[in-house]
Amino acid sequence: MNTLETLFAKSALAPDYFKYYVRYLNRLLTAMDMASVETVVSCFLKARADSKTIFFAGNGGSAATASHFAQDLTEVGRKAKVTSFRTVSLTDHISFITAIANDYGYEKIFTIQMSELFKPGDVLVAISASGNSPNVVEAVKYARKLQGVSIGLVGFDGGKLSTLCDHVVHVKTDEGEYGPVEDVHMILDHMITSYLIMRLSDKVSND
Repeated sequence: MNTLETLFAKSALAPDYFKYYVRYLNRLLTAMDMASVETVVSCFLKARADSKTIFFAGNGGSAATASHFAQDLTEVGRKAKVTSFRTVSLTDHISFITAIANDYGYEKIFTIQMSELFKPGDVLVAISASGNSPNVVEAVKYARKLQGVSIGLVGFDGGKLSTLCDHVVHVKTDEGEYGPVEDVHMILDHMITSYLIMRLSDKVSND
């Protein structure tokens, strides 16, 4: 049994299961390497200082996180009243995505978009619970080929992205626990962007 099944086996009553689920999320967050999260913040700040673009990619729930993260990061500048981050969510252009998938294959939906937009020094945030999504893996390989910086937000055992990416934030869970991994990835969005708003707001006079 994976952890969620074990929690349910302890009690099938909804209030108990919800309580156990929240405790499990807390364990995952507490066990996470915060130094790796700090590295992500540093990469974002460098990209902003160098006028580089930060791209986000993912599938399913991770696609929603990619879109949300890109929007939140762009809003940091407006809320802090400083120069904003330049972001692109590669999951949002549905007509382009479906055209690429139909004509060239689903594994190319990110790389073909990147071929028109991604420049050396840009950053790619690759979000995948398994770390093995073929189109996300291809996007990281492409970013590395173009001398970009790759950040992996992964779960389970880390998958291929854990060794391919320049920097990795790993939410270590049993295989198949998509919900908890995606929960933590969404928390990372809000944790990082809220920190950036306050940090950059403190530097308004120097920015």
